[in-house]
Amino acid sequence: MFTGIVEELGAVKNIVNIGRGRKLEIAAAKMLDGVSSGDSTCINGVCLTVVRVSGNSFEVEVVAETLSRSTLMEIQVGDCVNLERALRLDGRLGGHFVQGHVDGIGVIQDIQKRDPGSWFTIKIGADISKFVVEKGSIAIDGISLTVAEKKADLISIAVIPFTLSSTNLSEKKIGDRVNIEVDIIGKYVRNFLDKPDEKELTLNDLEKWGF
Repeated sequence: MFTGIVEELGAVKNIVNIGRGRKLEIAAAKMLDGVSSGDSTCINGVCLTVVRVSGNSFEVEVVAETLSRSTLMEIQVGDCVNLERALRLDGRLGGHFVQGHVDGIGVIQDIQKRDPGSWFTIKIGADISKFVVEKGSIAIDGISLTVAEKKADLISIAVIPFTLSSTNLSEKKIGDRVNIEVDIIGKYVRNFLDKPDEKELTLNDLEKWGF
């Protein structure tokens, strides 16, 4: 589990194809503090297991299923990636609950400079659009953001300068693809409402499920 607060920008140091999967070596600094083999890490919004830590880098293995559902198949050596270590129970939840399970891939349609930040418009699939609401949370390449506007399958995100400079959003261009994870609460609520024979959802139900 993660928070969507990017801790560091890492750089892809090496890529090795293993069958239908890939092994990625990521150069980092802060991320290596307290991280060891077997730990979970979030790379561009994808939860992956650290298989090796060495010097100033760490390695993860990505299976074919994950590659097919995310943009990790497209990254190249030298690319910047958003990094976050797994949430600690004694840590702050600065963003929202992010599982690192990509729900779909969005495509950047427009980027506008709006002083003091930037306005990103992203097209998402209709299959995940139903889980997204205005002013709700969404993870884009592992970044916890708020949906400013939603029109059909288009969502717009207002990004402050700090977030822009501390994530790889600063390098994004129109046409780039990004990993999308919708808010887990939206998934549970939608799943419940899609069952017409079930009793009505109540606040007690949400509390019972831990929300």
